[in-house]
Amino acid sequence: MKEYFPEIRKIKYEGAGSDNPMAFKYYDPELVINGRTMKEHMRFSIAFWHTFQGTMTDPFGKGTALRPWDGISDPMELAKAKVDAAFEMFEKLGMPFFCFHDRDIAPEGEDLGETNRNLFTIVRYIKEKMDGSDTKLLWGTTNAFSHPRFVHGAATSCNADVFAYAAAQVKNAIDATMELDGENYVFWGGREGYETLLNTDMKLELENLARFFDMAVDYAKSSGFKGTFLINPSRRNRQSINMISMPSLLSHF
Repeated sequence: MKEYFPEIRKIKYEGAGSDNPMAFKYYDPELVINGRTMKEHMRFSIAFWHTFQGTMTDPFGKGTALRPWDGISDPMELAKAKVDAAFEMFEKLGMPFFCFHDRDIAPEGEDLGETNRNLFTIVRYIKEKMDGSDTKLLWGTTNAFSHPRFVHGAATSCNADVFAYAAAQVKNAIDATMELDGENYVFWGGREGYETLLNTDMKLELENLARFFDMAVDYAKSSGFKGTFLINPSRRNRQSINMISMPSLLSHF
């Protein structure tokens, strides 16, 4: 199998006096502090999006990230290459956890059916990798913000079709998280919220989001998901409905 970072060997702890740029100076994973190792205290996780998917694009220019798999044109082969690179990195860093959005690990298809097939093809590929790895899944989540369909939000969208699509996407992302024994599922509301109170019904948005959470909790209970649901109070281009309404919404869990 191709090695994506052949010049990098496994990163080890060498202490503060080491002049090796590829060594841990202060993080000793086996050092016991107050009855627990540093590895147990500091549950580091590599985010698939930032590390393998993001292009380092900013509002004023194109992406600047150059990666060794950039030349792969087939979307599914590219997805598998990123998984290969990820588990090589996990091993070399001794990384205990990773996390992902569904669209980070698998490309969107022509419709929801193809998208789901893509997702679970890669989930099975990841599971094979995990069978020979110490790295576990900390959490999974859904990218319900990048596609233009989510211009008005996902769970808070004024469009019933978009709400239904987001619900189906979350259902499958929870299934993927369960398949990989993920410890948590995150609600990442990157595009939920409002541009201005002049063009939204805030009460309706909150009610829609609460209904969405209720559905997710009901599905988790019926499917046997034992992990924790987390809400990321993100603040991006739009005012975050999560930050405003978190106390009331948490009552639905």
